[in-house]
Amino acid sequence: MRIGVLGAGQLGRMLALAGYPLAKTFVFYDMSGSPSAGLGEVIIDREGQYLDDFLSRVDRVTYEFEHLPVNVAEKIAAHKPVHPCPRALQVCQNREAEKTLFGGLGIPTPEWKIADSAASLKAAAEELGCPVVAKSNTEGYDGKGQAVLKSPEDAEAAWTSIGHPRLIVEKFVDFHREVSIIAVRAEDGELAFYPMAENTHHEGILRYSIAPAPKLEKHVQEDAERYIKALLNELDYVGVLTLELFETTDGLVANEMAPRVHNSGHWTIEGAMTSQFENHIRAVSGHPLGNVAPRGLSCMINIIGEHGDIERILELPYAHVHLYNKGERPGRKLGHVNILADSYEELVWRVKNCAQFLPGSPEFKSSLTPKG
Repeated sequence: MRIGVLGAGQLGRMLALAGYPLAKTFVFYDMSGSPSAGLGEVIIDREGQYLDDFLSRVDRVTYEFEHLPVNVAEKIAAHKPVHPCPRALQVCQNREAEKTLFGGLGIPTPEWKIADSAASLKAAAEELGCPVVAKSNTEGYDGKGQAVLKSPEDAEAAWTSIGHPRLIVEKFVDFHREVSIIAVRAEDGELAFYPMAENTHHEGILRYSIAPAPKLEKHVQEDAERYIKALLNELDYVGVLTLELFETTDGLVANEMAPRVHNSGHWTIEGAMTSQFENHIRAVSGHPLGNVAPRGLSCMINIIGEHGDIERILELPYAHVHLYNKGERPGRKLGHVNILADSYEELVWRVKNCAQFLPGSPEFKSSLTPKG
């Protein structure tokens, strides 16, 4: 089977690496002009001239990144199966549509309002009560296009800094930690849920993911599964879906969803019986899903900006290095390291030992480490 992937970055690369053992071939359709997948066949098409050529080379189509034109996905869906469906793309590209869908399905969200001017942003901040987070309604990711307002008087500066005509304004959530759940749905409706991960961000970028999330009560995993199941079924979704959540005193609050394999699921490559990448390929190809049980305890460490001392990390018997074949640049995701352990105590020690060889890695803080 020939699988077309919209986008040609590291997620597409890892999808292909998972799909090759299942005898899949891959064609990447890159609209950015700077593909980094480094394998398979790549069609670079910034002007949209080679879509027919791409379609002639593939049997099924998926995507590795949600910030791509929905009309392109819809055009392709008229000729070939596209998984996940273009509607999932459309919802994820618009925070207002996403929060409205969550509310309609009974998934808790922060209180929110829409602002289309500095004045309405100030009014929203006053009504919700500060602090609030203002985010561009479309096009934002990895902390870009956001501002925190500590008082309504910050509205003018926040409006100018974000520079977007429509913002979603959310009441700040008092949370213990950030978590995520990754699930996969097959063509026949079969569902599988990975254990939840605990995520630590620094400057808007994910730095550490621990799975299964420590000290997680059973009902919290069950709530997350119920929420993501509602989304998967409502969208008639095929493939991997990620739901990012805040864990609070009163339960889970949804932040956003991603219609694709996700950074907080990279631990599954060595840490689960079947990786998120293989399960996505299984789903979009029409195959049965693989076992999602964890193989012990894992922590994923993102390599951001510079590679650090990879040779030293390769010496560590519990570390698994994944490099994306990208050049160094501040804030750029260059790879990740998966750390495996048999106990959380051992995991903390191993993560700290590995992180010392990655310059710029923030101090490892989690629910496992004492509060400073």
